[in-house]
Amino acid sequence: MNKKLNFSILKTEALAGLVVGFAIIPEAIAFSLIAGVSPQVGIYASICILLVNSIAGGRRALISAATGAMALVMVTLVKNYGIDYLLLAGILAGLIQILFAFLKIAKLMSYIPRSVMIAFVNALAILIFAAQLDEIRLFNLNALIVFIVALAIIYLFPLVPKIGKILPSSLLAIVLLTILSICFDFDVRSIKDLGELPSSLPSFLLPNVPLNLETLKIIFPYSLSLAIVGIVESLMTSSVLDEITASKSNKNRECIGQGISNIVANLFGGMAGCGMIGQSIINVKSGARTRISTFLAGFYLCLIILFFADFVNEIPMAVLVAIMTMVSIGTFDFSSIKKLKSNPFSYNFVMLSSMFITLYSHNLALGVVTGVILEALFFVNKLSSFLYCKKIINNDIITYEFSGQIFFKSTEKLYSEFDFVNIYKSVIIDVSKAHIWDLSAIYNLDKIILKLRQNGSKVQLLGLNEASASMLDKFSVINNEKESKKLLGGH
Repeated sequence: MNKKLNFSILKTEALAGLVVGFAIIPEAIAFSLIAGVSPQVGIYASICILLVNSIAGGRRALISAATGAMALVMVTLVKNYGIDYLLLAGILAGLIQILFAFLKIAKLMSYIPRSVMIAFVNALAILIFAAQLDEIRLFNLNALIVFIVALAIIYLFPLVPKIGKILPSSLLAIVLLTILSICFDFDVRSIKDLGELPSSLPSFLLPNVPLNLETLKIIFPYSLSLAIVGIVESLMTSSVLDEITASKSNKNRECIGQGISNIVANLFGGMAGCGMIGQSIINVKSGARTRISTFLAGFYLCLIILFFADFVNEIPMAVLVAIMTMVSIGTFDFSSIKKLKSNPFSYNFVMLSSMFITLYSHNLALGVVTGVILEALFFVNKLSSFLYCKKIINNDIITYEFSGQIFFKSTEKLYSEFDFVNIYKSVIIDVSKAHIWDLSAIYNLDKIILKLRQNGSKVQLLGLNEASASMLDKFSVINNEKESKKLLGGH
């Protein structure tokens, strides 16, 4: 039973890796052209990154290779300085990503809210489809027919009893329609129209650039951008796969894996890359759940360029466009559109803003950062509204009972609750139901207490919890005459 199960798993992983291997080729070529380098640079990068990250990475079944987001960062560097500087920048980017791992930067993923995750996924789905539009515009009637037939195979073949679950429909579409295209000489664009595949495996290559401070000044901004974009996309992709497969990944290890992969890729003539959510989803939708599929995808790429380059060159682009269209449809969270009416305004605003920023800039990292900042601002504004004050007046004694959070955003509301016009003999500030969070809160409490004392009131601050009391003991200046005068403007 176990042997049968193990064989079944291996077969699934092998077929999923084969689908991914074929699907990566046109993208790797296209991304190479975007970056301004030859197609082999993207192919070599994909081979190295797949093989290395399948072992060193922290997320099983995640597919990493040359990507469009990384290619966009490289354009200016390649144009102004050439490919050798690009290779060195990629090596440095890998080292920075390993440094990110030691700094535990993956923990920052916990600060990315669901609204931003949904925006990331939806924006990526749209970008995946938008990337196919240039090819769709070049369709003739034959290509359109191939496209429609490919979609029919992809969606209908899985419904065929028994056999539909044995062979991935995407792989069937690629093989069947390529054979038909060769046999009947379809007048359609194929992979060879993007650029010929390399005919040899990558070899070790040191960048031919001077290793000095001037070179570092040139490549560092690009390396840092590549490192950040690569880590953000890879960790977001990892999180998406965690959710789809109901499993956990080691995101800190993923940072290390991405760093090592990029170093190796650039030492073997490839460009820097990162996690590919589209290909990763193809992989897991094809049933992959282990590192085997990722490793085999890279291994298949090696076999393809050595033995099957002629066949792969003939794959109709319309078939690959159909596969990526299926991926974009499967990636987009259509339920998020239905929930717009019921979701809070802040959730919708963050999600849509993050998504549109990503679509406008074609920069997934920028969209994520924008979403996180907006979510933080909404959260801070919401939290500050939960500060309440109950005033109790008993003859010459007034008590202010505060409930809620006292921090930089709520200090204005805190200050406005106090009566500085009417003078009371005793003022009691009760914060037993409140918490003091930061120096802004302490600064304003000091200012309030000193002003009340200046008016002749006796002030008591009661109910401090341990953390709040510790902060006041350390940073309060009400017992420092010199600093108190400065706080009240007396210099």
